[in-house]
Amino acid sequence: MLGRAFTLLTAFHPGDGELTLAELSRRTGIAKPTAHRLLGELAAWGAVERTDHGVRLGLRLFELGQLVPRQRDLLEVAAPFLADLFEATHETVHLAVPDGTDVVYVQKITGAGGPDIPSRLGGRMPAYCTGVGKTLLAFGPQERLAAVLAAGLPRRTPRTVIAPGLLRSELESIRRRGIAEEHEESAPGVACVAAPVLDADGEAVAALSITGWVSRINVARLAPAVRTAALGLSRALR
Repeated sequence: MLGRAFTLLTAFHPGDGELTLAELSRRTGIAKPTAHRLLGELAAWGAVERTDHGVRLGLRLFELGQLVPRQRDLLEVAAPFLADLFEATHETVHLAVPDGTDVVYVQKITGAGGPDIPSRLGGRMPAYCTGVGKTLLAFGPQERLAAVLAAGLPRRTPRTVIAPGLLRSELESIRRRGIAEEHEESAPGVACVAAPVLDADGEAVAALSITGWVSRINVARLAPAVRTAALGLSRALR
């Protein structure tokens, strides 16, 4: 029963303000009577809110998300480093953490006049085609990379690296340089520079990046700023 309730909650996609019972049933495969009963229980707990045309996610979920210890502590310590990085570059700044084969964006400061970046606060992207993701793969456990390769490397743009051998070579270069780059691999027109936030054992627990137009991101100019911010955050977290 708990699994079905969670399935209903995760049926919401980015941009969904509200969903009808019929749409939730279609997306989840849960029969309408069962979905209706579960949504009633979720509404009683504040996990969803009923509207005139369906249901939407409730504020209780946001409140619970703010209580996650690792993310809360990370955000509190990272805030000044992200703010300084944004002020120095005026480009979009991301802070992401690993979750399975994806990265989850736990903070995003959006720069003015930038491209339409396929990221959102609390959203996720595949690790293999993003700067923060490749950083987390390069400085993460081998099991993380193995899971990504086993899941496959679907092409998102013409420049997405989809060959496992090429991805491994790129990750080796990232480990040597301490910096990752992405040039239109996750979305057309988008480029970024990323660096790892390392724990005491040298393993990446998070990654931060600067993202903007591919024509405007100068890796040689921005890489030192990203590395400095990531190093400072790593030391502060320890």
